[in-house]
Amino acid sequence: YCATHDDSCDTAAMDIVPKDLRHLRACLVCSLVKTVEQFEIDGCDNCEEFLGFKNNRDIIDDCTSSNFDGLISMMSPEDSWVAKWQRIRSLKRGCYAISVSGSLPEHIVRELQSKGIPYHNRDRTMKS
Repeated sequence: YCATHDDSCDTAAMDIVPKDLRHLRACLVCSLVKTVEQFEIDGCDNCEEFLGFKNNRDIIDDCTSSNFDGLISMMSPEDSWVAKWQRIRSLKRGCYAISVSGSLPEHIVRELQSKGIPYHNRDRTMKS
């Protein structure tokens, strides 16, 4: 729903919203949530440059997880206290998981480190 209540909203903004509630996955690097098909067609809006999700189902399987908790819809990252709290303020607009279970394969973590890209595990669940 557009703040101006008219048709002037950017229709591209709808491309960042998951198209379906089935087959959702969250990026293990940035927590962005999309369908498998959206990751395959459009890649990850934040990580595409260094992970290369587009047309690469193996990378999607390795670098995303279907096991995540919570969902945040972030449309104004710079104004959002939730984005600041989740440490996603510098990321693109979209839907983000609060916590993502799983971790990147070690060879991908090493590759990110070699490029100077920090990786922080996004799993915020309480371990017992």
